[in-house]
Amino acid sequence: MATIFTKIVKGEIPCYKVAEDDNFLAFLDINPLQEGHTLVIPKKEVDYIFALEDELHGALWNFAKKVGVAIKKVVPCQRIGITVIGLEVPHAHIHLIPLKGLYDMDFRKPKLSFTPEEFKLIAEKIHNAIEK
Repeated sequence: MATIFTKIVKGEIPCYKVAEDDNFLAFLDINPLQEGHTLVIPKKEVDYIFALEDELHGALWNFAKKVGVAIKKVVPCQRIGITVIGLEVPHAHIHLIPLKGLYDMDFRKPKLSFTPEEFKLIAEKIHNAIEK
């Protein structure tokens, strides 16, 4: 059974795409902790991030770095926080979360709400800031 992320990769479920290449996809979290909260995934369905082959694992982090640098350019924040939890969806993924304060990555906090138009604008800004 395909994960929700695999369905997003296949285009069966829409997303607010930030970046994509042959192996990876980055898209906005639809239940974000902060504006610009982005998920970075391998297109290959692998449950646990440490189960990725070494080359794919390293490339995932390099892809996430490009996305994180772009997020920082367009979302006012001190840094981009990184977390890998891996319990909520059985598909390896990295959360990139703009941080203004120490507790901005507390997943117990209420999630933010944006309109589809706001999500689209945020995704476009980040996409356009990615160094090609």
